[in-house]
Amino acid sequence: MNVRAVADLGPDERRALFERGAGIDAVRGDVADIVDRVREEGDVAVREFSAEFDGVQVANLDVADAAERAYEAVDESLRETIETAAANVREFHEAQVPEDWRDDFDGRELGRRFRPLQRVGVYAPGGTAAYPSSAIMGVVPATVAGVEEVVVCTPPAEELNPVTLAAIHAAGADEVYSVGGAQAVAAMAYGTESIPAVQKVVGPGNRWVTAAKAAVQGDVSIDFLAGPSEVLVLADGTADPAFVASDLVAQAEHDEHASVVCVTDDESLATAVVEAVETQVSEREREEVARAALSSDASGVFVARSMSEAILFAEEYAAEHLSIQAEDDEAILDRVDSAGSVFLGPYTPVAAGDYASGTNHVLPTGGGAKRHGGLSVDHFLRSTTVQRIERDGLADLSETITTLAEAEGLEAHAESVRLRFED
Repeated sequence: MNVRAVADLGPDERRALFERGAGIDAVRGDVADIVDRVREEGDVAVREFSAEFDGVQVANLDVADAAERAYEAVDESLRETIETAAANVREFHEAQVPEDWRDDFDGRELGRRFRPLQRVGVYAPGGTAAYPSSAIMGVVPATVAGVEEVVVCTPPAEELNPVTLAAIHAAGADEVYSVGGAQAVAAMAYGTESIPAVQKVVGPGNRWVTAAKAAVQGDVSIDFLAGPSEVLVLADGTADPAFVASDLVAQAEHDEHASVVCVTDDESLATAVVEAVETQVSEREREEVARAALSSDASGVFVARSMSEAILFAEEYAAEHLSIQAEDDEAILDRVDSAGSVFLGPYTPVAAGDYASGTNHVLPTGGGAKRHGGLSVDHFLRSTTVQRIERDGLADLSETITTLAEAEGLEAHAESVRLRFED
């Protein structure tokens, strides 16, 4: 990483930073073929793709029993850790559950009620690293919302990761299947002989998973499209450069395509952060992956001419994870509207939200925070409006209704009101 001035960024540099994509365009064609085959051939196609992409011959796709056994077999301290993380996530999401309501609006009784989806699918990633935490983040909000059947797909392996399986079981999944990638998304979207079709598919994944979610959207609901992990640290001269660097390196180790950025109004801090990143990354097991992310055009340490310019940078970036390490972090937070999840202060590392604070780590990337938030209980609920109008209330509304209906040329609408007042 090197230090660059925000004011000196050219058009191409700004494009790399602010137009980050999920990288799905390159695989759309191949993913469309996978989705079509799974839709038409079911389990046969799923097993063939598992052999081709994962190098595993999958006999029994259903691994719910294996998940239960893994939960019982993992070390007791690890099991307690999983349970603690799940409990914290559950507690936070329980606070999100809305209540049905009805109120009187000048003689019109209007309200809203909420009901859970019946069956949802959660993708729990595997790949270059196992993510039991993602299983918790996807399954727990669904169970809190009251979803009747929560289906989980996780990539196959010669030996499935026992911690991921244990987390899936602890989170409360009803069904668990050993299938990954685009074929998993297609299987959940359309159903196969073994895997039931769901109403909604949620969860993070690589560009193949993301492209598959884009392909099935419309036939089934999804949470949102998300790309590689990203973090932006907004810091002033009071920040500890080692703390800032640790958050950058932590996200960089996710994926070579991750985006990691620090923006500050203090040039000496920027230099110190770059030095701390170099020291820390050389000590990490996933150094090669992290260095690839750190050297990306979408990553860097940037010096702004003022904190206001730094805040504008952060708002335009709309980071998945926004860490504010500054003296007046609350005032800065008030000026930033677009971020997936915000981490305030030096002792709130992004890793806290990744694992155990309780907030959800399935978050919008690529600037998606300008349009929507992260995974929540809301994603698993549907709302219905309810109304009751008495005769006097309808009389008060009749002229408004009939006038608008006739203006639209919908005579029957107007008559459906008038006939109620005929003697």
